[in-house]
Amino acid sequence: MNTVNQFPNLLSQIRLGNTVFRNRIFYAPTGLLDLTPECAPTENYISYFERKAKGGAAAVNIGECYIDNLGAPQHRYDVIRMKDHKYNFNGLGTLANAISRYGSVAVAELQKPGIASSHDGEVLPGPSDGYNPFNKNVQTRAMTEEEIFQTIDDYAEAALYAKNRGFGMVMVHAGHGWLLQQFFSPFSNKRTDRWGGSVENRARFIVEVVDAIHRKCGKGYPVEVRISGTELFEGGYDIDQGIELAKQLDGHANLIHVSVGNVHAPGSAQFTHPGIFKEGGCNVKFAAAIKQHVSTPVATIGGLSDPFELEEIIASGKADVVVMARGLICEPDMAIKLRTGREKEVRRCLRCFNCVHEMYKHGHLYCTINPESGKDREAKVLPPVENKKTVLVAGGGIAGMEAAITAAKDGHKVILCEKSGRLGGVIVCEVNVPFKKRVGEFIERQKYMLEKYGVDVRLNTEVTPELAKQIEPDAIIAALGATPARPPIPGVDGDNVYTADKVFENPDLAKGKTIVIGAGLTGQELTIYLSGLNKDLQIIEMAKYEFDEWSAAHPAKLEECGISIQYETKVTRIEKNGIYCDTPSGEVFMEADTVVIALGMIPHWDEAAALSDCAGEFYQVGDCKAPRNILEANGEAWTAAKQVGRY
Repeated sequence: MNTVNQFPNLLSQIRLGNTVFRNRIFYAPTGLLDLTPECAPTENYISYFERKAKGGAAAVNIGECYIDNLGAPQHRYDVIRMKDHKYNFNGLGTLANAISRYGSVAVAELQKPGIASSHDGEVLPGPSDGYNPFNKNVQTRAMTEEEIFQTIDDYAEAALYAKNRGFGMVMVHAGHGWLLQQFFSPFSNKRTDRWGGSVENRARFIVEVVDAIHRKCGKGYPVEVRISGTELFEGGYDIDQGIELAKQLDGHANLIHVSVGNVHAPGSAQFTHPGIFKEGGCNVKFAAAIKQHVSTPVATIGGLSDPFELEEIIASGKADVVVMARGLICEPDMAIKLRTGREKEVRRCLRCFNCVHEMYKHGHLYCTINPESGKDREAKVLPPVENKKTVLVAGGGIAGMEAAITAAKDGHKVILCEKSGRLGGVIVCEVNVPFKKRVGEFIERQKYMLEKYGVDVRLNTEVTPELAKQIEPDAIIAALGATPARPPIPGVDGDNVYTADKVFENPDLAKGKTIVIGAGLTGQELTIYLSGLNKDLQIIEMAKYEFDEWSAAHPAKLEECGISIQYETKVTRIEKNGIYCDTPSGEVFMEADTVVIALGMIPHWDEAAALSDCAGEFYQVGDCKAPRNILEANGEAWTAAKQVGRY
């Protein structure tokens, strides 16, 4: 079935300037660490963006391109400096070609951080004299008119350089707290000259940049401008001022890209990058408000990935373009799958934020449910499997399903056996949690893919050495999972003590005052879920507090729910009416009617080992190898399945 008619607005063309874009799905700018120390693109970097173009996105934005080298960039390796021609002349051309040859428009984000630069004790140029309002240790000075006009020219020169390398559009970043927004925001701009004061004056810098680019690159060369429709912090501007900014850009910019927030303001990330506790498309309303006041096409962004939601946004006139980063990291083939009637295959972003967390932790954007993400070059060059095998997958959890699908796609005969009567493994207990509904959707998607690729799924079937000998597989992938841990604490087997999976599945087990032992993501998310059911809750954690900036949405949500975490608290005994704990202040007793254990998993090592000599090829993946999250389980399963038949 051709589903262009099912998504007629989303898949329709749009013209910006003199350029036609093949649909309304644009890939958002994302920083990527896979550059050389001189900030030239590597083959991995090029393959990453090429993959988005190959999947059908109409525009692919490569992210931060600094227009000059004044003021060290905010990050070390996620930028391409437009003036460093000797390093990136060939690389940028190759990158643009890799995107455009698939029919996408290559886009460069033009950026200057202003007072948000890495400072190293410098007095940073910006809109006003004083200090960075978010960092009083950073002294700032007002840019002179000469510096402003030089910067305007630098933007135009950078745009021309990008155009000559093959980029079909540039995006001027005038949001998220960077230089151009610093000039528009009355929070940071205290000037009294023609670059400050009124809306027209504060917007002048941005408008002049756009006009200069058109003079340099031609009126028909499309210029996208990203703005923050509202700053969403006390003292920042609201949507009414965002509308006024858009009105100043109307007729100058070719596309007004409406984001929100200021990334330097505390707590802003949960709005600029909506996580699991926000509704999908929660920022669309700001783009819709702006669109009512301008004739220039408007783009929206923020937690988008559901194709039907995207179609409704365009069809209802809330926006003209939908922009996604995480949505297309998760499903780079969204556009082509929708055009060819495969909407059931589309992965929908969990909004777990693991991709960005992984980038800053390991240097690559790895998606939780797309195991090929971050391995784009490897997947591109991996040759087809010549030796087709019979593969037995033991276990139908997250890892087992991915292993079976990947092996079947490579042409192997695959048998998947699951001991229980359902697929999904231990994670199934979370599918009814409102903010984890995408996990349930992903499991259903995987079931569909198993059926599509003809995997022989056998439920209520335990894989034993005897069964393996009957099947005689060439390869076994053991994905046997793990059992929730119950530490050897006196009283842990009491009638009022449950593991987290049992309470996720049946929240009525949490009666009265409930203490959750363990402040990992499982413990935090269970407590947030129970809080929505009006439970009386407390979390305790043996370790010291450790802040993870990419999981900041969880502490913010816990605070919103009025839940505290007591760190450095070790449970020594569980009673029917509470728990005894060792704390830095000595032993304490905490009253509790229900105790929930959220302390990890015990792998099924012995069961996996029993199968290790039942086939020539043997792979052990997921929780039965070591406790894994979904990202790790999927990644291991995909890698193992890709090895089958290559020896």
